[in-house]
Amino acid sequence: MMHMTFYWSREVTLLFSTWTTDSWLTYSLTLIACVVASALYQYVEHIRIRLRQAGKSVQGTAQLDEPLLEGRKAETAAKKWSLTRIAEGVVFGVSSGLGYLLMLAVMSFNGGVFLAIVLGLTAGYLAFRTESVDETTGTVDADSPCACA
Repeated sequence: MMHMTFYWSREVTLLFSTWTTDSWLTYSLTLIACVVASALYQYVEHIRIRLRQAGKSVQGTAQLDEPLLEGRKAETAAKKWSLTRIAEGVVFGVSSGLGYLLMLAVMSFNGGVFLAIVLGLTAGYLAFRTESVDETTGTVDADSPCACA
């Protein structure tokens, strides 16, 4: 049965029809998996932010006496397909996929799953994403409290 409101039960089907819980042990293991997946999501976001900061530090190496518009097209094309940029894209894809899976898990409307995911996101944020300050400028770079950012 598809629930349309939050319910509290140890019997839940999560993401796949084969992932069902029918005992307290399987339900507890499912909740632990939700906490770990949520914390992993925050870790992947931390890696993505670090890659973005690494890309920005490479971009900031222009010379002061360099003309403003000269050589911009070739430089932009090289930056577009740099190894850091490709890695950032792959990590973004992994982060997006994991975020959507977490969203679908919450849409099971099981209260325990919801609380486990919020707990994992909170723990992961405190463990991985509180140090996302750019050392060169002292500003926070793309640090959004939104789980989907």
